[in-house]
Amino acid sequence: MDGTILNSTVAAERVWSKWAESHGLDVAAFMPTMHGVRAIDTIRRLGLPGVDPEVEAAKITEDEINDVAGVMPLPGAAAFLESLPPEKWAIVTSSPLELAKRRLAAAGIPVPRTLVTAEDVKIGKPNPDCYLLGARKLGFDASDCLVFEDAIPGILAGDAAKADVMVITATHKHPVETTHATIADYENVVARIDLNGRLSVVKSN
Repeated sequence: MDGTILNSTVAAERVWSKWAESHGLDVAAFMPTMHGVRAIDTIRRLGLPGVDPEVEAAKITEDEINDVAGVMPLPGAAAFLESLPPEKWAIVTSSPLELAKRRLAAAGIPVPRTLVTAEDVKIGKPNPDCYLLGARKLGFDASDCLVFEDAIPGILAGDAAKADVMVITATHKHPVETTHATIADYENVVARIDLNGRLSVVKSN
């Protein structure tokens, strides 16, 4: 969701910068490490003394729900999603459910039929469980799915799930080394359905 169909970078970094500064972290060094994973996993990884990851993650989530200024869809994303059969795509995000719904609303993107959020798995990205669950809810094997990702943890999760991966680069501040296909956004791609009902993503020009 974040960085793949909508841009929430400015809003997320506002909240996380304040949190990192309040805990004496090097904000510039920390910020690149918090994208694409669950808040609780980011905080646990830091191992800060006297910090309860569950409590802090809940505070961050509340602050992010209350700050969606600047959240917007990626170019062409809304039309691209609208073109997909609703039973054949899902959002699989590291965001908690309420934050996911808040950001989707801010971006003007409807909540899909199938939505997997942070609460639905015990272990977040780069563990593949979230993508395996998303595929299962859609009624497919993950190996028959295409994962759209922007962050390294998500790319690794897609790979581990044996899915194909498309890397979205619209929100990248620095190049990401990847062997996967890449697109900046959705302005020049369309979804097509073959006679067997299989979806493919192709360039429109």
